[in-house]
Amino acid sequence: MVVILSHQLKFTASIVSLVVALATNAAFAADASDPAPDDAIADGGAIVVTGVRGARPRTVADSPVPIDVIDTRELQATGRVGLKDILGNIVPSLTVPALGGGGTSSGAKPISIRGLSGDYVLVLVNGKRRHTTSLINNLSRVSGGSVPVDLDLLAANAIGRVEVLRDGAAAQYGSDAISGVINFILDATPQGGEFATTTGSHYEKGGELIQQSVSYGTRLGPDGGFVRFAVEGKFHDRADTSGATVKDSIDLYPRLADGSRDPREATIDRNRAGNYGRTNRDYIANGSYNAELPLSDATMLYSFSTLSYRDIKDGRGQFNANNINSLPELYPNGFLAKRRVWETDFQITSGIRTTLAGLDADFSSSFGRDDVKLGAVNTLNPSLGPSSKTSFFMGKQISSLWVNNADFSRTFDLGLAEPLTLAFGVEHRWERYQNKAGEPDSYRDGGYVVPVGTTPFQLAYGGQRPAASLVSFTGTTPADAFVLTRNNVAAYVDVGANITRGWFVGVAGRVEHYTDSSGDTVSGKFSTRYEIAPGFAIRGGVNTGFRAPSLAQQGFSTSQNTGVIVNGNIVPQLVKFLAPNDPIAGFFGAKPLTAEKSLNFTAGTTFESGAFRLTVDGYQIRIDDRIVKTEILNSAEAKAILSSSAVTAILAQRGVPGISSAQFFINGVDTRTRGIDVVSEYVLRTSGFGDFKLSAAYSYNKTKILNVAANPGNLTNTILFGRQARADLTSATPRDKLVLSNEWTIGPIRSLLRVTRFGKYTETGTSQTSTADDRTYSPKWVTDLDISAQVTKTINLAVGANNLFDVYPDRIGVIQAATGLGQYGSFAPFGLSGGFYYARLGVKF
Repeated sequence: MVVILSHQLKFTASIVSLVVALATNAAFAADASDPAPDDAIADGGAIVVTGVRGARPRTVADSPVPIDVIDTRELQATGRVGLKDILGNIVPSLTVPALGGGGTSSGAKPISIRGLSGDYVLVLVNGKRRHTTSLINNLSRVSGGSVPVDLDLLAANAIGRVEVLRDGAAAQYGSDAISGVINFILDATPQGGEFATTTGSHYEKGGELIQQSVSYGTRLGPDGGFVRFAVEGKFHDRADTSGATVKDSIDLYPRLADGSRDPREATIDRNRAGNYGRTNRDYIANGSYNAELPLSDATMLYSFSTLSYRDIKDGRGQFNANNINSLPELYPNGFLAKRRVWETDFQITSGIRTTLAGLDADFSSSFGRDDVKLGAVNTLNPSLGPSSKTSFFMGKQISSLWVNNADFSRTFDLGLAEPLTLAFGVEHRWERYQNKAGEPDSYRDGGYVVPVGTTPFQLAYGGQRPAASLVSFTGTTPADAFVLTRNNVAAYVDVGANITRGWFVGVAGRVEHYTDSSGDTVSGKFSTRYEIAPGFAIRGGVNTGFRAPSLAQQGFSTSQNTGVIVNGNIVPQLVKFLAPNDPIAGFFGAKPLTAEKSLNFTAGTTFESGAFRLTVDGYQIRIDDRIVKTEILNSAEAKAILSSSAVTAILAQRGVPGISSAQFFINGVDTRTRGIDVVSEYVLRTSGFGDFKLSAAYSYNKTKILNVAANPGNLTNTILFGRQARADLTSATPRDKLVLSNEWTIGPIRSLLRVTRFGKYTETGTSQTSTADDRTYSPKWVTDLDISAQVTKTINLAVGANNLFDVYPDRIGVIQAATGLGQYGSFAPFGLSGGFYYARLGVKF
């Protein structure tokens, strides 16, 4: 503790010393008596466009629904490297677990918002629907099975501001907008550029970061047009493991012929949890442009696009040398299997805004695609024997979305306090998802048998067959490959008006038709705001919504290697993940997935006086027919089905060996989420001590399972959705989160101090009856500090730290740590690698 405290004090002292030096050298850049910039003012007056289709401009303060605005400076004042982690640090209701689960979820982490998965929030860019990732979180426990938009594939330096609508909006925007909407407004600065570079590292565990970004805008045409480009590149290395050391008494090598221990036991690194903590090495390049070109006073052409490339190498399964799958000819000391992800993602949108027959009209078309190539390195297919390769192509996943919109609006003077606004429109969406097979060696059974002999490995495993397919992963087989497409057409109407000067009422409705099992949906929304006294108002509303099952959820199928821990070793278990419409899943009672339906209520108050603003909003979200993963079905009943002649024939036809257990998606549960969001801000200006922007934000939510789908008749003793899965849905993320921040500006110096309290959460064990392996992690306070100095008018220097005081989750018990696995659990929303310090240089030109 003394060493850690000394480290913290030295780091803090170094920051203070650097800031004092910068302040001394930069005193000429600005005078302390100069007025604060406009962006230091509380954003209650910020104009918002999200959730107010066609309406007159509204502000955060007078919006009938809760909405937050995050400006570009707040996004940049952090050493975090992706929008997921940035927003998880700023938005109280958004959580990013450290390790949501296995598979690709470790590299492209899922998010949770208001206690619900990222599937339930709609993501827009410049008001247009963003396409989702093709990486399905099939092995994730938090937000399991979700296929959300991957926020990390948007360049942070391309964002002008973010609008976070904390209310259901399916009636306005369609599927997915159940828990809210996140609208990324691209930077529209018409000219000038900025270069920035950030470097950083964890205090003790490495994980080095290098991030460079540049943006540049230039005017386009003579009438106020512009085009702005933004590019950022990031390298972020894996951190040293936070796992516990395996006990000396546990064998990592097979015993020698005489029963004695292998002498290498004394020299091998006994920290075997190489897949714990920050496990992935990432290269990411994100780019974008945003352009507008006026053709006349009434007509504007616009276009914007994003393009990303990501290369991930992610440590997944650690296997000791005394594991039958660690063939000594290839891995005499065991190995850490690593997953590879090569991802190309783009979206391009073009449109025209004009007037047509007295209507304001917006016609647009947008196409997006996420193309992922999956691979594996530093692993093997042990069923091929010592001749197995060690790197493999595992398959491809490709998701595409084409959206066409025609939106219209007009105001009508009906003698009310303000003109009524009518907005209406139609939308067409085309979606496609493709899952391509990998190379045969990534999934086939080579039939290798460990020879009987005199070596320790042969003595231990001679005559036995190691697992088929890759260790820790499995490539996509031709039987699991598929292509699904669907079309969707929708129409909406949105009406809003101030009945009196202080009373606003809004009504919206939407109808949609899907060409697959999602069918037809109808959604409606009512919202209102009434100003009781100047600055004090009440607001609320009710809305229905839906989320159509993703194509990935409808068609995804794979043979996956999961594992259980036995004496410190991972013992593989082959599980067949089945598509809901697979005949084998049908034997278990699976049916085609249908749309999830929601009913939302919200009510709150707003108060604004001078430089102070406070909003308090409570909500309830009920979701029926939620899509969830079943348990891994390996009961006696399930095994009887899997070994039946009907299933055996289907598997034989597909060239798939017998499997021990199965899993699939179902419309399995009804849930109710209740919560409250509180946001307050106050700006204090002083003559001699600078300006202070103080804010406090609190979020609380609790999800309850109201109903679980009944088992089919042939599975009377099998649990489809058990204790762990239920707990992961209700308790795996913090129930509450408090964010306190102070932005202090004095002359050329600006500091941002943010203190976040993450509430308790629970990681539940696999037992259906015992709570012995359940772990509840206590609340933690995490401090972030960013201090910058405007050295000249064009140069800005900053230093900072995330998790300044090196806070870790609670350490779990000795029994669990003895296996060499993670000693801090997996779901910590502030990471498992401790404090992170960084420096940033920005240059405007």
